[in-house]
Amino acid sequence: MSEAKGGWFSRLKQGLARSSARLSDGISGIFTKRRLDDATLGELEELLIGADLGVGLASEAAETLRRTRFNQEVEPEEIRASLAEDIARRLEPAAKPLAIDHTALPFVMLVVGVNGSGKTTTIGKLAKQFRENGWSVLLAAGDTFRAAAVEQLKIWGERAGVPVVAKETGADAASLAFEAVERARREGTDVVLIDTAGRLQNKSGLMAELQKVVRAIKKADPRAPQSVLLVLDATVGQNAHQQVEIFRSMVGVTGLAMTKLDGTAKGGVLVAVAEKFGLPIHFIGVGESAEDLRPFDARAFARSLVGLDT
Repeated sequence: MSEAKGGWFSRLKQGLARSSARLSDGISGIFTKRRLDDATLGELEELLIGADLGVGLASEAAETLRRTRFNQEVEPEEIRASLAEDIARRLEPAAKPLAIDHTALPFVMLVVGVNGSGKTTTIGKLAKQFRENGWSVLLAAGDTFRAAAVEQLKIWGERAGVPVVAKETGADAASLAFEAVERARREGTDVVLIDTAGRLQNKSGLMAELQKVVRAIKKADPRAPQSVLLVLDATVGQNAHQQVEIFRSMVGVTGLAMTKLDGTAKGGVLVAVAEKFGLPIHFIGVGESAEDLRPFDARAFARSLVGLDT
């Protein structure tokens, strides 16, 4: 393992500390010096459901242990290892890196999500990473209703050394997106990242606006957007399910990023969301710096989530 990878695993485990403590402490409380019987398995299922991991995983984890260790004394470490394997197996299909087609540039990513989910910050972090990988990047401040979002994106643009297309507060987001894609085509830019509004108070209004943005992007480039990334805030727990359903119906989400995993004990919700919707998880975030947003690794996440070394 490279030092860089080892450093990331260390940050991932630290970032998931609240979620893993909830699971580890619960497992230790259930299984210390107790046989694996129906009562302990029932308690385990309740713990896993309470940790937002979902009914499906809770049932599978209990069934795995019933089949292999029933009526035996088991150590909490064995339970965590078995659980990590079940989680990793369920997450593997979702662990798909973002694929950028080098032959069909510019690659346009529309970034959606509710206000406060971390959209703008995620765009800034991705811009920095893409630049460090040698790509040219253009940002579009499409959340035109929030001056703070526009300013935040401009700051990220300065940090990453990439230009930002922005207009006055209240400007038409669709025309801004069109101009950004047109400019990227004209200047030969590799990647365009487009921020969007996320005001769910009026779902029909937001849906109409986002669909108008997509039409404008397609008018500028029929192949785009190649990616519609939904940014989810892990601290919202079960509400993440509703957000996926809403945005998927609005704009056909193609992949997920989950942020703020370091700020919650509800990190298990990523497992339930991955299983329920079958969408690729492209990125997870466990901190403030650009380096704390990384491609999703199912096994590393699973082991970190239950407090095991990766």
